[in-house]
Amino acid sequence: VEPADGGAVVEGAFRLAGPDWTPEGQWWLGVHHREEAARGLHPDEDLWCAGRFSGALERPGDTVSVLAWAGDLAEEPPPATQVVAAARQRHRAVVAAAKPADAVDATLALAADAFVVRTPAGPDVVAGYPWFGAWSRDTMTSYEGLFLCTGRADEGRELLRAYAATLSEGMLANTADTGRVEYNTVDATLWFLHAVGRHVTVTGDTDLGDELLPALHGVVRAHLAGTRYGIAVDPDDGLITQGGTPGTALTWMDARVYGVPVTPRVGKPVEVNALWISGLAGLAELTELAGQDPDELWRLHDRARESFGKRFPTPAGWLHDVVDAPAPAYPLGGAAHHDDDLLRPNQLLAWSLPYAPLEPDPVALRRVAAGLFTPLGPRSLAPDAPEFAPRHRGGPAERDGAYHQGTVWPWLVGPFVEAYRRAGLPTDDLLVGLVGHLGEFGLGSVSETADATAPHAATGCPFQAWSVAELLRVRRAR
Repeated sequence: VEPADGGAVVEGAFRLAGPDWTPEGQWWLGVHHREEAARGLHPDEDLWCAGRFSGALERPGDTVSVLAWAGDLAEEPPPATQVVAAARQRHRAVVAAAKPADAVDATLALAADAFVVRTPAGPDVVAGYPWFGAWSRDTMTSYEGLFLCTGRADEGRELLRAYAATLSEGMLANTADTGRVEYNTVDATLWFLHAVGRHVTVTGDTDLGDELLPALHGVVRAHLAGTRYGIAVDPDDGLITQGGTPGTALTWMDARVYGVPVTPRVGKPVEVNALWISGLAGLAELTELAGQDPDELWRLHDRARESFGKRFPTPAGWLHDVVDAPAPAYPLGGAAHHDDDLLRPNQLLAWSLPYAPLEPDPVALRRVAAGLFTPLGPRSLAPDAPEFAPRHRGGPAERDGAYHQGTVWPWLVGPFVEAYRRAGLPTDDLLVGLVGHLGEFGLGSVSETADATAPHAATGCPFQAWSVAELLRVRRAR
């Protein structure tokens, strides 16, 4: 700590200034952070008290200002009133561009704004605060809500072009939080097809569709030929299969405990194939708009759609979560593969995507809702499953083990409400819980996850991009 006019500079990184600065310099030892302890992380640390400020508040309206700033430490920042006024002006511009239907939409537009960031490479999306960076899957899943529902199509166009430049062997790069470019998802690229299709449909920007068309066709060719991690189109049925590489979890249910995937979902996951089928149809339309022949794409689409309708329905009335999954052990002469019929929310995409492979079935959707729906969105696994985890709590291993084994994910309210609407089922009360949630955890935003059992206390990141984006999207689609 170095002395400076009216305060001090700490570690050469930020400066403090205020009235009647009194240097102290003492350690507060063994400060205990209860929330860190509850997360199973090291909870104790020593804190340095550099000094104190003091000022008298003698009558209503009096203020005392203490400043802390980084950057140019020699120049004091503008007054707080000016900073607040500038922020309010920017917020008004963000809300005006989004053209909200009501105050809740305005709140969600401001929440969405927090995730869209500017990097040297252009606009990008932070998946969640405070722990996540940019993840391509989250970015593309969130695209329509964050960009098309908020009047940011120009920024979205720039983002889609930048992400297209990362395609390799038909896969979209996933920079995640490691600082390295990785290709380790089966669905991010399919969400990218979806995002481009929605962009062109909503904005009429056929120029972007024409520009990205060769790259999108390359995605299809790469999946037909087979790409990383055994991701390929099965020539027998036209469906996408994935996995087989030890230690990998390639779908959005990607939690691992000590390097072992909790839900590897090797085989043909239901939402991956719903995205594939919808993506083929969307790409066929983009191809036709560009004056090219879409027949081969429609042939691939029709075959995969027919196979989907035969393979995924279960006798229980919902859809398999994965078909052709490898059986870990089976009797001599038994089947080498099995179909996973655990009740999970991934099947919602089979009824909710723009070119969904199935027509919504009201009876099936009510069964799914009975097992999965909560006021903050669908659970990731039904409570009657042996692996069901009622609470997303404890240390890292416990939380990761429960992450997709019952924990509620608010982003899934998007496909849930969309499927309900298409089935002609009532949706008026489905979003009440999430609207109320805007004021109870990450204020003005939507959390990443919540406990699977009542009272469904929020967990994970208090501010999550796809949770905000999907709530905003389905509200705007009313």
